[in-house]
Amino acid sequence: MTMKIGILMDQISSVNIHKDSTFAMMLEAQNRNHEIHYVTDNGIHIKNHKPYADTKTIKVYDNDSHWFEFTSSQTIELADLDVIFMRKDPPFDMEYIMDTYIMDMAKDCGVLLVNNPQALRDANEKFFTEAFSEFSPQCVISRNPRHIKEFAKSLERVIIKPMDGMGGASIFQSGKNDKNLNVIIETVTDNGKRTTMVQEFIPEISNGDKRILIINGKPVPYALARIPSEDDFRGNLAKGGKAVGQPLSEDDYKICDTVGPKLKEMGIIFAGIDVIGKHLTEVNVTSPTCIRELDKLYGLNIAGMLFDEIDVILKDS
Repeated sequence: MTMKIGILMDQISSVNIHKDSTFAMMLEAQNRNHEIHYVTDNGIHIKNHKPYADTKTIKVYDNDSHWFEFTSSQTIELADLDVIFMRKDPPFDMEYIMDTYIMDMAKDCGVLLVNNPQALRDANEKFFTEAFSEFSPQCVISRNPRHIKEFAKSLERVIIKPMDGMGGASIFQSGKNDKNLNVIIETVTDNGKRTTMVQEFIPEISNGDKRILIINGKPVPYALARIPSEDDFRGNLAKGGKAVGQPLSEDDYKICDTVGPKLKEMGIIFAGIDVIGKHLTEVNVTSPTCIRELDKLYGLNIAGMLFDEIDVILKDS
């Protein structure tokens, strides 16, 4: 079935097509002859109680020097679309929340949202690990520097990170003997005004921070392990980590067997969970990546798997 697909994303002119999962989704949509409407956040709006978007129909090419071209511009009712992919990168701020309200209205019109706007609001990518406490590391979540410091002082090594970051930004390693602990806490909490997570350091990070993609509750059978460089403790690829493919382990499947059904129940059709050792450290629901890397390593078509699931959901709805 040919569909009208909306892609709400950041500027396509700035994407790295070899690493961008949204681009992989657009390529697959085009391969299936779907009509693709490119949308940015300043194009969505409400008019007379109906949700609209200024869109550009787009063609995409797997070509470093010419990867897209626009074929038309128009303003449409979001109800005219069959599926909308909400693929904006964080920050998760009030403007992002406003966007989810507009997407809620599109969902009420019968449009399938990937992912459910209510779930995007509910599942903070770091806080949501608390829903799976049997797998999550010891941690404290607070904006009160005293609580964070007490926990950090109780362990040799901890990770301190803001709740709204991505790509390894503003993440610190510290611990009870770190004379920089106070200034780290002051910085990350903005002197007690920003909620922050302090988490036990997991030594298995040396073997990689595994990104596992979950599609409608089911995991892709391979993970991308992001292994820290020699001069950094973070595995994030944006911070110099090395990507290594790995089949899922028995422990990985145990985590997925618990997390996957909950995500499906919430309407989170595409997610990326982060696993270090036996621990779930994040649940990424806004714009998880690693499709292109895993496709290349294992000859997969993960976006194709996603669209297959979307076809089933639409058929059953």
